[in-house]
Amino acid sequence: MARINSYSFGFMDVDGVAYTTDLIILPSGVVPNWWRKEGHTLLVEDLEPVLKEKPVVLVVGTGYDGRLRVSREVEIVAERAGIRLVVERTLSAWKTFNELKEKRKAGAFHLTC
Repeated sequence: MARINSYSFGFMDVDGVAYTTDLIILPSGVVPNWWRKEGHTLLVEDLEPVLKEKPVVLVVGTGYDGRLRVSREVEIVAERAGIRLVVERTLSAWKTFNELKEKRKAGAFHLTC
């Protein structure tokens, strides 16, 4: 499973690889250059790769200032799929991701605002 080594505004190091755009971390690997249909609103369709892998937990990093909003539909779909949803500012979400012991975990991280 991937490990996040560091995070700062607009930058995340995952297993020694630098990312400067939003990303998703799955049990099978990293999905770089993650874009959402409505920018600062997280919709179910934005999480297609996550839902296909069926993690037991999904950590959503809402950005440095927490501007990314999780839609109610995402909460409902996660609950129905048995996915525990953890939503935090990316400043703390990356640490939470690393601390989780679950092997089938995923992370969706907004790196800027």
